[in-house]
Amino acid sequence: MRYTYILFDLDGTLTDSGPGIMNGFEYTIKKMGGTVGDRAQLRKFVGPPLEESFGKILGYSPEDTEKAITIYREYYFQMGGVLENEVYPGVVKLLDDLKEMRVSMSLATSKFVKGTMIVLDHFGLTKYFDVVGCGNDGNLKTKKDIIRYVINDLKITDLSTVLMVGDRHYDIDAAKEVGIDSVGVLYGYGSEEEFKKAAATYIVAAPGDIINLL
Repeated sequence: MRYTYILFDLDGTLTDSGPGIMNGFEYTIKKMGGTVGDRAQLRKFVGPPLEESFGKILGYSPEDTEKAITIYREYYFQMGGVLENEVYPGVVKLLDDLKEMRVSMSLATSKFVKGTMIVLDHFGLTKYFDVVGCGNDGNLKTKKDIIRYVINDLKITDLSTVLMVGDRHYDIDAAKEVGIDSVGVLYGYGSEEEFKKAAATYIVAAPGDIINLL
């Protein structure tokens, strides 16, 4: 097989966490004194790190961004947002098939460790992953940092054997920066136009299509 290591994003790639994330942003924006007109506009917040969503996309100051993240996590962890979520159809079969093929699977997500492990444990997905790379307050701030962390932890020397799977251009951009191939999945929160612009190596419509790339 050409690819023997696959790195997966979590939100929008393995699970549809959109409802919890969008509800969390609506709650936060209102608490911060703003308003939410069209809820569909909240879809863009599924994928980017919280700092980018509040700081760059919404234009909050550094101080307000920090305050907004605290409010968001209040909703997400204390009010059940983390489990307003479900595994995409076909994902478990994909993971089972890859495991049977002895493909090494790891996670590379900007989500913090606490939320990541709650989701993985709740849906019984933890057992599939050799390494779980998450965002944190330390040295893993960007998706590129997280991918590099996973690659280093696995002691991979041949980057041509690694494939990054995600649903937003952030995943594709980071994979390109690190020097690995990438897959954009259309069943998540990204679009074909977004993936083509980011120059994804592959674009697939369903989880099962990833098997064909091996």
